[in-house]
Amino acid sequence: MTEDNNTKHQDNTNTEELNDICDECKNTDESVTQNLILTGFKICKSCRVSKTIFPI
Repeated sequence: MTEDNNTKHQDNTNTEELNDICDECKNTDESVTQNLILTGFKICKSCRVSKTIFPI
């Protein structure tokens, strides 16, 4: 029983990571998942450009 519960918890955690919500601006965008795969950061295309031009 505990193995099933742990597996379900891990599945929910993975789904929460891929929710397409940007960590910077909190908007939903398809590019968030793409940038997460490419760079490891959950940021949208707009925030990625902003961070590239104005790194702070």
